[in-house]
Amino acid sequence: MAQQPTKPLALTLGEPAGIGPDITIAAWLKRRELDLPAFYLLGDEALIARRAKALGADVRIASVSAGEAGAAFPEALPVVATGDEPASAEPGKPDASSAPAALASIRQAVTDVRDGRAGAVVTNPIAKSVLYRAGFRHPGHTEFLAELAAEDGRVPQPVMMLWSPRLAVVPVTIHVSLRDALAQLTSELIVSTVRIVATELKSHFGIAIPRIAISGLNPHAGEDGSLGHEEQTVIAPAIKTLRSDGIEAKGPLPADTMFHEAARNSYDCAVCMYHDQALIPIKTVAFDDAVNVTLGLPFIRTSPDHGTAFDIAGTGKANPASLIAALRLASRMAAAKTR
Repeated sequence: MAQQPTKPLALTLGEPAGIGPDITIAAWLKRRELDLPAFYLLGDEALIARRAKALGADVRIASVSAGEAGAAFPEALPVVATGDEPASAEPGKPDASSAPAALASIRQAVTDVRDGRAGAVVTNPIAKSVLYRAGFRHPGHTEFLAELAAEDGRVPQPVMMLWSPRLAVVPVTIHVSLRDALAQLTSELIVSTVRIVATELKSHFGIAIPRIAISGLNPHAGEDGSLGHEEQTVIAPAIKTLRSDGIEAKGPLPADTMFHEAARNSYDCAVCMYHDQALIPIKTVAFDDAVNVTLGLPFIRTSPDHGTAFDIAGTGKANPASLIAALRLASRMAAAKTR
């Protein structure tokens, strides 16, 4: 296994009524078998105990501080309280405690990493519809984390990467409608996104010269302008700027021929113009083990690449593979950062 960071990973609760508690328990139970990095859950000890009972899981839970979590991890699932009201939601049934518990856990995880108590943030899935009803104003996790990372009023540009051993993808526009994505897409946004990707592939993934494939926007990358002009007027100028920066960027490439096996072997990351253009391929080839990584922040953040799965919460059917992959990748990135 790759070198582990000396500090434990801060794992958020996610939506209390979802499968976050289930996969957290399942991952901890596999800690020795899989040699997992130490982590602690930021949340409510009583909720985790109830969920473990519902799952029939033989798990010891230890209420600890972040500083005690690493030592406790081998023998007990460390749970660090956030100080908020306990979460009362039952599996599959979010309630009024859900949003405050989920948000408090995220805020505390970021604080712990920035204050040096944890090596990275790993987030369990949230239910955005539940948060929206409670007044949450961000499109998703990524944008909320960027706000928490703000310094001197400056909010960093968050870049969402979906990573797996077989494929890594980045959408230039993220959680917006397709109509709004087209309005947001500019050469400047493509350039700033790819610069962040290239920098972090070097610093956190150990890739000395990242190879970045950049998709077109239109079918067949516009067919020389006959199916759209954005490749010529927006994407190609961005690629020219990136190459002048010394970044190995190629494109614009037709998105429908970028993701077969031979094509994937020719690059380290595919940068696409909108959300589904990037996420459909990776969820096809790596549905169970893809990891959501937020680049461009002053701390490391990974997350399972799936939702809350209310329909199977508390049943024991939830697959912890993506969370395990997220924990491993966070550990790897944190270790690379400390070298």
